[in-house]
Amino acid sequence: MASSTMNASMNPPLWLSVVVLLASFTVMQLGYAGIIKPNAEVAQQVLGTQSLSSFWVILKDFEQQVCLSLLLFCLFLMAYKLWRLVDEEAVYTCDFLAAHDKEQALDVDAALSELEASSFRENPAMATWINCIRRFKNTKNVQHAADAIASSVDSLAAQLESGNNMVRYIIWAIPSIGFVGTVRGIGQALAQADSALAGDISGMTASLGVAFNSTLVALFISLILMYFMHVLNSRQDAMVLKTQASCERHLLAHLHQ
Repeated sequence: MASSTMNASMNPPLWLSVVVLLASFTVMQLGYAGIIKPNAEVAQQVLGTQSLSSFWVILKDFEQQVCLSLLLFCLFLMAYKLWRLVDEEAVYTCDFLAAHDKEQALDVDAALSELEASSFRENPAMATWINCIRRFKNTKNVQHAADAIASSVDSLAAQLESGNNMVRYIIWAIPSIGFVGTVRGIGQALAQADSALAGDISGMTASLGVAFNSTLVALFISLILMYFMHVLNSRQDAMVLKTQASCERHLLAHLHQ
């Protein structure tokens, strides 16, 4: 089970993110150098202008390489978050005071000491229990304790949402990188207008291919990532609801005079 000291946003440690980011660009660079660019060159030599529709030629440019590298990194971030959600679901939905009889009045001081001594005391789920029991200890009011659950769960949802900022940024950045390739390709095509007017349109068509292929690949990657982002958000929302339901079912059952 993941360490309880990890942040509630469920992001990987910074050092791991940097390593995976560098690894993503390195792997993609090796793939381009060893597979994609050689195959694209062969397709261009054999097919000529018809090679523009070749899979390898569509992927061969720098913008597509960057987009695919970011795809690998973004998939890692979302997979890591999903793993954390699955791994820690039992912590977020368990009864931390299962050894205490719900039919009897809770020994608040003993319960607080037990929870605060736990290795999971910094986990948002257990922190919710601790805050709620402290509120009950101070007010002797179950409704006030229930309000503490609601505020803690809202805080958890906000932390999960803010933890997705990097993923959302990458999903936004990938189409932007594709548009950069479009601008670059159109600029190259315009620079070869004189050659096209003289009858040689091969350079212009190749440059226009760069323009359209970079946008095509970027938008396709963005569609893939948006789907997985939807899956991640759905799973996070489900965990928040389960956490609230578990607290109300288990925690409030212990709080009575």
